[in-house]
Amino acid sequence: MFFAHREDAGRRLAAVLGHLKQEDPVVLGLPRGGVPVAFEVARALGAPLDVIVVRKLGVPYHRELGFGAIGEGGVRVISEEIVRSSGVAAKDLAAVEHAEEAELVRQADKFRAGRPRLRLDGRTVIVVDDGIATGATAAAACQVVRAMGAAHVVLAAPVAPPDAVGWLRTAADEVVCLSTPRGFSAVGQWYQDFSQTPDEEVVSLLQQAARAERTAQAQAEVQAEVQAEVEVDAGGVTLAGDLTLPSGAGAVVVFAHGSGSSRHSPRNRSVAAALRQAGLGTLLFDLLTPAEEAHRANVFDIETLARRLTDATHWLRRRESLPVGYFGASTGAAAALWAAASADTGVGAVVSRGGRPDLAGARLAGVRAPTLLIVGGRDTTVLGLNREAQAQLRCENRLDVVPGATHLFEEPGALEEVAGLARDWFTRYLTEPDR
Repeated sequence: MFFAHREDAGRRLAAVLGHLKQEDPVVLGLPRGGVPVAFEVARALGAPLDVIVVRKLGVPYHRELGFGAIGEGGVRVISEEIVRSSGVAAKDLAAVEHAEEAELVRQADKFRAGRPRLRLDGRTVIVVDDGIATGATAAAACQVVRAMGAAHVVLAAPVAPPDAVGWLRTAADEVVCLSTPRGFSAVGQWYQDFSQTPDEEVVSLLQQAARAERTAQAQAEVQAEVQAEVEVDAGGVTLAGDLTLPSGAGAVVVFAHGSGSSRHSPRNRSVAAALRQAGLGTLLFDLLTPAEEAHRANVFDIETLARRLTDATHWLRRRESLPVGYFGASTGAAAALWAAASADTGVGAVVSRGGRPDLAGARLAGVRAPTLLIVGGRDTTVLGLNREAQAQLRCENRLDVVPGATHLFEEPGALEEVAGLARDWFTRYLTEPDR
């Protein structure tokens, strides 16, 4: 069996390791060439990826004879029998260990780039290399992984000589090898491309895997949210809404959409998802009934929209005893500021995205909640209106301009910047009030 390159080998290896996915494994790649193979395995299994750095300890003057191996965290695996039979002084063996430990630390720091190593206690661990020649390094890695607390050790490689595979079954609980050719002389002969893997590629792949793991964890947290389609009682008017509370939510942000929009606004829902990843609940609801939306003048009736928002806040407080913030867009921002000026809402923070705070008029001076105004740099007319409105605010406030963004923040990365600014503002003033 021949492999085009390490990525090809990793994908084919992953296909026969699928039975381990349900065991929630950790995948460890041996540097350097084992990491590109392990990356494909980890991606296919949806498993976290790390590097396993081990150093074999060779007897002085006979380095091919290993008397043990060391790993991170002070793990030592020593063969006392070989130590005794070597006849080498203890201080000479200690010197070897000291030198190898320094190199181990250097490599681990470089490859991991400041990230902590993954804990292996009680886990199924898949140790991956791009191929096995003698098997000495792979065996040492399995021994170190077991000493680190792994409950089940699987050694996986695309190709290895038959005798090495047989021997390695004593070091691992399970050995998975795609090809064991009898005419084996070197790992590279079974690859079309077996070029050296540079350190920079190892670092990059580990960083990509770490980002993917963080994303997966965030998605899992979102899936654990309590989601409910609700009917918001706004002063006797029933309005459709979506209330989502992440586990342990520290506050709830109520969205006030702008003219011509609704609770289904993709921009507001994108921001809401980012807030929930930060542990904030969200309530998106329609400020107007379908019949009311048919009359265009209603979407500019700021007083009515603000009254609906105030009533919705009271409804929410009867359900949840959490701090409340407002996120308003376009005319919804004016409604949010108008409502925030009412003493009985008790709103803790306000964020306006491309809003029309000027439409709140004289009510601006009554706002006490910390207010963040976010405007696109190319939305010049609205930017001018926000600057005028900011001058009337008497609360703690800030105006942030997103460079190059237009009114709807459709430019690449613009809406993500809005979400980040809003997340930080709400987190600071709703969940960290004493900061």
